[in-house]
Amino acid sequence: MSTNFSLPDVSDPMERHPKAPAPGDPFRLHHDLCHGCGVNAPGGLHVTVYAGEGFTTTAEMKVEEWMLGGPGVIHGGVLTAAFDEVLGTTPLIIGVPVVTGHLEVDFLKPIPIGSTLHFEAEVAAKERRKVFVRAVARLDDDPEPVAKASAIFIEIDLRKHYAKYLDAAAQSRP
Repeated sequence: MSTNFSLPDVSDPMERHPKAPAPGDPFRLHHDLCHGCGVNAPGGLHVTVYAGEGFTTTAEMKVEEWMLGGPGVIHGGVLTAAFDEVLGTTPLIIGVPVVTGHLEVDFLKPIPIGSTLHFEAEVAAKERRKVFVRAVARLDDDPEPVAKASAIFIEIDLRKHYAKYLDAAAQSRP
């Protein structure tokens, strides 16, 4: 299997952002209808990401019946979306808003419906606008990962990046 994820030889200096949540505290929502973290998103993942120590985060997600893929297990696309939410939130620990540039997931074991996934993620490196993040997912107290992911995110200017979409988003809100 080939991979597009390799850490740069030298990372740009990183430091925890002074406004990052304290370890154990949640990151605030993108918005209440975000498919990944929104509390009011119908059929959303409802993932809450918590700041960890250093450049790390944790998160949990209940694997619900609507997430069904194969018989009795989560759909791979749903798991990928959950990783995207966790990995994409993690760079906020260093104060960098990002969008996904590349994401890869290794599906290691079946993940049963009714279980709870526990994610651990870390910012591994930064190179100019690229932020390299990796994560693992485990079930309950099992030390063996059921999946792992790595991603390259691209730092953005939020106002410029989403400027042309804001009017449409405001009109679609209930």
